[in-house]
Amino acid sequence: MFKDLFSLHGRVALITGGSRGIGKMIAAGFLAQGAARVYITARKAGPCEATAQELTAQYDGECIALPIDISTLAGIELLAAEFGKREPKLDILVNNAGAAWGADFDEFPESGWDKVVDLNLKTPFFLTKALHAPLRVAATAERPGKVINIASIDGIFVNPLETYPYAASKAGLIHLTRRMAVRLIKDHVVVTAIAPGPFSSDMNKAARDNADAVASRVPAGRIGSDQDMAGAAIYLASRAGDYVVGATLAVDGGIVYANPGFQGEGWD
Repeated sequence: MFKDLFSLHGRVALITGGSRGIGKMIAAGFLAQGAARVYITARKAGPCEATAQELTAQYDGECIALPIDISTLAGIELLAAEFGKREPKLDILVNNAGAAWGADFDEFPESGWDKVVDLNLKTPFFLTKALHAPLRVAATAERPGKVINIASIDGIFVNPLETYPYAASKAGLIHLTRRMAVRLIKDHVVVTAIAPGPFSSDMNKAARDNADAVASRVPAGRIGSDQDMAGAAIYLASRAGDYVVGATLAVDGGIVYANPGFQGEGWD
């Protein structure tokens, strides 16, 4: 009954922003659990292809680079078309690509707002829409398709850093996850989200460059590891997470629930 509960054997996944950071952690985790092919996309071809080669060499499955800028509808449609040339179906979509922008309230530029909200909130919706057909093809009641949106704890509580569109877009993504889940479960596609806390990445330079200082403010006493992020994503992507619909899983070492009124330095 419980055999292969967390296995991803034979499954095909697509991870946006998969060349580094959280996306790369998830890609490695999926391959480690038996995924047949994991497609990763990023704007820069060199790092995307390098990561694909690195992960393919480490695991039995194959990691395939599709370097495409998905910040526009044209890019989204191109990614869906390129994926469709290679695969008839998609088992798991991870909407991880994101951006952040910080500026003083009185100086905050429209360009920063639009860049962040478009990539963090608009792209996950329209990419899922563009890949709805291959997700439906793969999905059954016994083995549903999966869409996992990567949100942030900044969408759950107030980070004092002046990253207004980042916080708003991540809060919006959490609610969008619920709304999409209600619709797509009819097609046997389960939509969930992960809200990471501090993980070492180019986006979270504080956790990357000052891990000990950040860890001192985390109830668990450390920043997140590759295994922490991969484990959460594997759970949601596998049979173990089939009955978890519309939920957002905080993977943050206890920050959100231990500090509901936190007013210190930024975590994410």
